[in-house]
Amino acid sequence: MMSRDYFPLSGHVNQSASVLLLAVLVIGGLVAFIIRGRKPKGYVTRPPTPTTPRLEKGQTREYGKWTPSDFRMPTPEAYLDWSLESTKPLPYRPFRYGPKYHVTMGLRTLKHEDWIELDNHFPRFHADKTRRIAERGSKLCHTAPEAYPAALELLEELTEYLPARYPSLYKRTAVGLDNLWSGESFDIVARPLAEDPMQMCARLIQDDLAIMIEKPDGQYYLLAGCIVLPGFWRLTDKFGMPLSEIHTSGDVPQYKEKLEKGMMNLFRRLKPEEIVGRHNYFFQVDDDLGWSWSVGPEDSDVNGHVGWNTAEKGRAIDHHWFRSERQTLRRLPKSGGVVFTIRTYFHQIREVAEEDYVPGRLASAVRSWGDDVSRYKGKERYADILLEFLDKKHEEQVARGLDLSREDEVRAYPY
Repeated sequence: MMSRDYFPLSGHVNQSASVLLLAVLVIGGLVAFIIRGRKPKGYVTRPPTPTTPRLEKGQTREYGKWTPSDFRMPTPEAYLDWSLESTKPLPYRPFRYGPKYHVTMGLRTLKHEDWIELDNHFPRFHADKTRRIAERGSKLCHTAPEAYPAALELLEELTEYLPARYPSLYKRTAVGLDNLWSGESFDIVARPLAEDPMQMCARLIQDDLAIMIEKPDGQYYLLAGCIVLPGFWRLTDKFGMPLSEIHTSGDVPQYKEKLEKGMMNLFRRLKPEEIVGRHNYFFQVDDDLGWSWSVGPEDSDVNGHVGWNTAEKGRAIDHHWFRSERQTLRRLPKSGGVVFTIRTYFHQIREVAEEDYVPGRLASAVRSWGDDVSRYKGKERYADILLEFLDKKHEEQVARGLDLSREDEVRAYPY
């Protein structure tokens, strides 16, 4: 089963491991005459990525025990300029120059008001989610009984947050909220709910969602999720697994050596008042946001037969898409469940490569992958076509006078 960067890297079905783990690959970098590996004149070393080292060391409480917290997420400032027509997706470009590719927990502290990002791609995401839930709902969304209180808590949190943050899209009602664009009304008070609470949550936003619940053994288990637009992995393959098994079952590169300890500490130490995030990226050689059909049918046998080994090699550059995820992690104050949001940004490579500095930096990043990461990300299937195209676009930018020495001023990671 293909993975979507269960936290760490971004990969594919047989190399799986993707939704849940907030760990991985912020690639560190220097170098820079991108294609030839030389630093351009005037190159300035990038400032270090803000991290949260406290969360990666030790633990603070007894396994499996959670005392409800009185913390309430602050009411976010209204995004008054937000528009369903004109607010574009943020241009996250989370890749760095080679020559080395570092597998780390690339975490950043986020502001509460920035928990959920919506933009003018909302209609496409909404349409794709609506269609796929109608076709495959029970395969995409599920909540175990022990995670139900956490799923309800998440629904309540979104019901408070969204109308406050995006008042032009959502309106609070006595029983829930209304989507002013689609005309949908969400009743979160009725019992039983009209649908799985995780499924209701996923309809509200562009993100996919998952909740990890700690058991008395100290492990966090994937017990609630609505993964509608994963690209390369299936909730049914990972549901009920503990954090480490999610990664090891997907052969995530260097998980045991570099990620497991810090990741476990992160989950155990995360406080309700904290939100952390990270970014990843990978490539797709078809244009389906929901499921990348180029790697095989979504309902293929659980043991394989789907993956980069089945993908067509050397597809034309018009079939290459850049797929990036913004992932956030926060703890729900009442239940103690840890919520993982996965927001996908999906753009044609041709579009991304028109941006200043991007094709050269991206080419350098891809060349920096080691053998394990290359296998995990399917590099062998598309690298020749992709790199030739990126090199050409980079050379065109240099030829028209792009000042490489100013990149840190105008295009700092992860933008």
